[in-house]
Amino acid sequence: MNTFEMKTVIHFGDNALERLKNIPYKRVLIITDPFVVQSKMIDLITAPLESAGIQYDIFHDVVPDAPVNKIAVGVKKFLECQPEAIVAVGGGSAIDSSKAIREFALKINNYGKVGLIAIPTTSGTGSEVTSFAVVNDTESHVKYPLISDSLTADEAILDAELVKSVPPAITADTGMDVFTHALESYVSTAHNEFSSALAEKAIEICGVFLLRAYLDGSDMHARKKMHVASCLAGLSFNTAGLGITHSMAHQLGAMFHIPHGRANAMLLPHIVEYNANINKHSKSQKEYMPAVKRYSNIAHILGLSNYNKVMTIRSLVNWIQFMQKEMNIPLTIQELGTITPDAYFAAIEKMADAALADACTANNPRVPTKEDIMKIYTKLWSF
Repeated sequence: MNTFEMKTVIHFGDNALERLKNIPYKRVLIITDPFVVQSKMIDLITAPLESAGIQYDIFHDVVPDAPVNKIAVGVKKFLECQPEAIVAVGGGSAIDSSKAIREFALKINNYGKVGLIAIPTTSGTGSEVTSFAVVNDTESHVKYPLISDSLTADEAILDAELVKSVPPAITADTGMDVFTHALESYVSTAHNEFSSALAEKAIEICGVFLLRAYLDGSDMHARKKMHVASCLAGLSFNTAGLGITHSMAHQLGAMFHIPHGRANAMLLPHIVEYNANINKHSKSQKEYMPAVKRYSNIAHILGLSNYNKVMTIRSLVNWIQFMQKEMNIPLTIQELGTITPDAYFAAIEKMADAALADACTANNPRVPTKEDIMKIYTKLWSF
């Protein structure tokens, strides 16, 4: 028996932030990052709370990749405030930090249910509807995915007003994160009809609106569509899981601080080729890997179908790389210009071990070996 469940109530569309006037809490802790406060974006959150007479405090010491030491500081703040709910405002790091802070604080001092309202300010992670959070051990350079139903937010508020000022580079990185979530969940060994439908719609939206949102940040129609696509992809992978693109990207982020969406985008063409096992000898194959049919479905949704399976997979890989080039996402580690070859190649074995142990690896459509992972990392350095 399979089960599909959506635990998060989603508010979206114009003026979605008005929901904050009607939340059933009298005292909340807002968890966000310094930029949200400094840019005055926080006013969009505090104004409806104030109009409803809801007390709030703000913790804004969130940094990228949710390091464990910052989670600990947030737990201390939580225990001081004793809120009835957390309002998480920001990208994946802020929402993941909020999930972890609530989880650990309640284990220390469980005084009852504490609500979680997630308000994303980027169209990327889908963390507002998932039971996942990623925390970063900065000393050992390892990212740990946390997975528990208790991490899932009670409500999500999707308001495109919060993403209209996101710069093009972040729009590109987060947008490709959405696409990767959808594609990996679609070919996951744990996919089902519900997760597949959500993934297909997210991919369709990315194909039409991602480049539009990148080229013109004021295109609010494209912004709204990508904000919804991010949530749809989150709902999909929350039930179907992900794959080794994410397992490997987690290590690139932990070791070299490559933004998560960018790392996903750089890895994804190589992972599609690996999972499909398409190579120069493929035309003589009698049978193809199970993922080939599902990748071909996605190519069809993107308008890329070709006259045979090999060319269809090639077309999908080329489309991903086309999007990278159009949005100035490097195709190789060497192009980043911030990592030396000695440092990178010295880290490959450790990253491969960590990627194999990563929770996302279990649902990859092709079972990788350590050598497979190391080979993909090596190919990623340069063409």
